Amino acid sequence: MRALKLISVCIAVGLPMISNSAFADDDFRFFGYARYGAAFQDSDEQRVTTAGALNGNATGRLGNEDNGGEFGLSKGYTSDLGDQWDIVVMFDHYSQESWAQSGTGGVKVKKAYASVTNFVDSQPELKVWAGRDFHQRPQTGLNDYFWMTHDGQGAGFYNLNLGGAKLDFGAVGQVQSDLVDDNGKYAVTSKLHGINLFDDASVEFYANYGFASKKAQKQSYYNTRAYQLAADFSMSGHHLLFRYADNAKDSVFDLTKDQRAWLVSFNGANNISDQAAVEYLAAYQFLDVAGNEDRANYNVIVRPTYNWDSINSTWIEAGYSVVDYKDINAKNSSWKVTFSQNIVIGSQLPARPMLRFYTTLGKADNEFIGFDSKTGNMQSSQLDTLTFGAMFEAWW
Repeated sequence: MRALKLISVCIAVGLPMISNSAFADDDFRFFGYARYGAAFQDSDEQRVTTAGALNGNATGRLGNEDNGGEFGLSKGYTSDLGDQWDIVVMFDHYSQESWAQSGTGGVKVKKAYASVTNFVDSQPELKVWAGRDFHQRPQTGLNDYFWMTHDGQGAGFYNLNLGGAKLDFGAVGQVQSDLVDDNGKYAVTSKLHGINLFDDASVEFYANYGFASKKAQKQSYYNTRAYQLAADFSMSGHHLLFRYADNAKDSVFDLTKDQRAWLVSFNGANNISDQAAVEYLAAYQFLDVAGNEDRANYNVIVRPTYNWDSINSTWIEAGYSVVDYKDINAKNSSWKVTFSQNIVIGSQLPARPMLRFYTTLGKADNEFIGFDSKTGNMQSSQLDTLTFGAMFEAWW
């Protein structure tokens, strides 16, 4: 009766129904990622892109990014038995079409989930979750490319210890970030990790499957299946990645019939001295699609850095990207160089927050951007970029 009375009082006054005998407040966190600033455009385009590019921001992300941010709150609880709970919510704000749904921008709910760990004695690292979350989005940094992404609503677990390897598994439905329910597209995702090969070397394997509900299959473009297979080899901070996708590219939510994508990417960083370092990325991806737009994207990005002291640093990023069409006699290319003077909280490469003052110089020479609807002739464009900007970037 006392429990029922307590529940009734909580409902009446809007208090959370968490028993004070079962839980003790643990931690409250504010976390996220953001970059905002102004960029003065003194030429054709503010940013450098290759038309038809497949490998993310293929000419390089430094001085070549959209504004926006992701802002999250989490509350943790630990029970008397030791199981640890988190309730998480995150909002994002992106105004550019490359990030925002339908190009409308605005504030959207990207995370709203609960999770529990340390509730199985034999599996203290096992984490079970349900709700809406960023889901399986491994990334290469210099080109800001999520080579897999399955954000959605559903449930799953992380870090099931199999002895010599750990398994992540999830089942999620795709949602537009400003809607509540899923759209009928679903993904079953898995990742096998924690596999040590030798010394500082390890490997991770991914396998994903995409499909649609019977109701959604009534729309012909949903009436297909998709899958992805990938392996990511890591050694001393260097990564060699292989990924194959069938009826998909970056996500099995794509469900694009007669489409296949092959990706090979190599990236990492080397410390030249206590003050100097260089980051690099080289990638190749081929997209085989129905129609005449089969193409390969080659791109190389190099970013040497120099730390003058523990606060001030200089970065120079040079990038080159080529899109080579197989069935059309056309190649698109772009190059970019960005000089960035930084004020940063620490001298190491991943340190943030950072204030960045930069100049970007580049050019895109696109021999094919589509066909003229009246004449049927190929359309092309040549676009120069000269941009002066200032921005902050932080994750916390």
